[in-house]
Amino acid sequence: MCGIVGYVGPRDATPIILNGLKRLEYRGYDSAGVAVLNGGRIEVRRDAGKLSQLVDLISKSPIEGAPGIGHTRWATHGAPSARNAHPHVGNSGRMVVVHNGIVENFLELKDELSAEGVTFNSDTDTETIVHLAEHHQAAGVNLEEAARRTFNQIEGANVVVLLSAAEPDKIVTARIGNAGGVVIGLGEGENFIASDIPAILEHTRKVIFLESRQMAIVTCNNVRIETLDGKVVRPEVHTIAWDAVAAEKGEFRHFMQKEIHEQVRALTDTLAGRVDFNTGRIRLPELNLTPELAKRIQRIYITACGTAAYAGMVGKYLIEKIARIPVEVVIGSEFRYSDPIIDSNTVVLAISQSGETADTLAAMEEGRSKGAMVWSIVNAIGSQAMRVADGYISMQSGPEIGVASTKAFTAPLVDQYMLAILLADLRGVIDDPTRRALVADLRLVPDLAGRVLERDAEVEKVAHVLKDIRDCLYLGRGINMPIAYEGALKLKEISYIHAEGYPAGEMKHGPIALIDEVMPVLCIAPKDPWHEKMISQIQQAKARGGTVIAVATEGDALIKEMADHVLWVPEAPWMLSPVITVIPLQLLAYHIAAIRGLDVDQPRNLAKSVTVE
Repeated sequence: MCGIVGYVGPRDATPIILNGLKRLEYRGYDSAGVAVLNGGRIEVRRDAGKLSQLVDLISKSPIEGAPGIGHTRWATHGAPSARNAHPHVGNSGRMVVVHNGIVENFLELKDELSAEGVTFNSDTDTETIVHLAEHHQAAGVNLEEAARRTFNQIEGANVVVLLSAAEPDKIVTARIGNAGGVVIGLGEGENFIASDIPAILEHTRKVIFLESRQMAIVTCNNVRIETLDGKVVRPEVHTIAWDAVAAEKGEFRHFMQKEIHEQVRALTDTLAGRVDFNTGRIRLPELNLTPELAKRIQRIYITACGTAAYAGMVGKYLIEKIARIPVEVVIGSEFRYSDPIIDSNTVVLAISQSGETADTLAAMEEGRSKGAMVWSIVNAIGSQAMRVADGYISMQSGPEIGVASTKAFTAPLVDQYMLAILLADLRGVIDDPTRRALVADLRLVPDLAGRVLERDAEVEKVAHVLKDIRDCLYLGRGINMPIAYEGALKLKEISYIHAEGYPAGEMKHGPIALIDEVMPVLCIAPKDPWHEKMISQIQQAKARGGTVIAVATEGDALIKEMADHVLWVPEAPWMLSPVITVIPLQLLAYHIAAIRGLDVDQPRNLAKSVTVE
């Protein structure tokens, strides 16, 4: 998870930035760097590896000055290396950038800039930002306007920080979409920028949180917030308690709410270092997967519990569709008692947020005892499910405090999509154009998730309508059928409302008897291969007097006319649509529980990690 720290003030920026980055190490990263302004010159130190290596580099080759910016990076474009580490300097040597997110249109921008004679010195998408800003500044505008024009050209969910030697008294930063947070720390004669509160909490308790499509012009004595369209914004200044828990929550009321909104960043980090958008290939080195091993696999069992099991159900669709390997999903608590048919050509893939779930660990042990290869997809680094596996994929979601899992559900969906592509590639069952197209679709995911989160207020309005319901039926088909299960589970977990997820095609084989004016029906009906079938389910529910809440693709006029309430999502590639359709269901469950005054983060009778059978 990329970390950003910036400082404007009279003190030397280097130790402030290094200490701030140290407090963000929990995010994970593969390179780090610092840039400061010293005597009118921008000086940069950066290196691959841990922050300690950067500290050693600076001790051997010191830099000091202010203002300054620093960064810890997970690679998304180009291998982890000093060459690709942030910050990136423009060709003039007088402008520098750090960045979180993915510039979706970087290839087009790079081609345009290269045609104008710009030299690229890295493999990153980030470098296009500084060259664009330099291009605009060369046209005679100031840093603020050059930054604004640049921010309006780049596509995707991004956080950007720019520093220019031409205007040595300021830093400009922006949040575009929901790539992650931007916190502006307010000091006396100095100000700070960070991607999360812990980085600057030792210096100030007064902070401003940037909203999507806002930019900040930060100097020693002033912070001005504007929209990317140039409208001045009067921000709310928050005072953060020194209490560590309060600081971690930041602007959010509950950890679950924070974690829902962290999904754009978590999804970006899930792609980091694993997707090469230039070659259209996937790298999952911790799986230790070779072409010979991939071709040997004849069957995969996905085993997990609760939310993770529903993620596995989506994975079944992806792996079978893309890699053409038969997949069975077995609940962890049932796996070892079912006497599964396993041999050395079988993979047991366990999914677990905590990596300590007793039933899932037992399933892994059962698989190993029968000679299977054992893999895991795990969020908690160093957990048992990671340690005992033959290979693993780390979710890169970051700490998840709320008991009801959210970002640790969407991350393994993307992990399994990447796994499916890698298996298909190594097995030779996918051609180059198809593989490249599937990989290219991953560029869209963080921004699509961010666009759903921008509709949070609309979901909250629906939650107020539904806050007093006692039952709810969730329906989905195809790859979104597991999302019906997961949506119902979220409502049960935190609002204590009875909810049932069901295959939509089975509705008339029993559940339709429940539908009346007091039984709401939530239908997941994006524009995917099952869209017409879901239209039929909605019509059947309406014919029985049911109140229909639909998750639907923006612009779907038919569903807008039929449904009582619509939770809109942007159009997405259908195999990645579950990542997008689940987010409004997470938000709906959260808001209903919050409105009802319930303990969202610690619902009754539940634990974050179920370590007993």
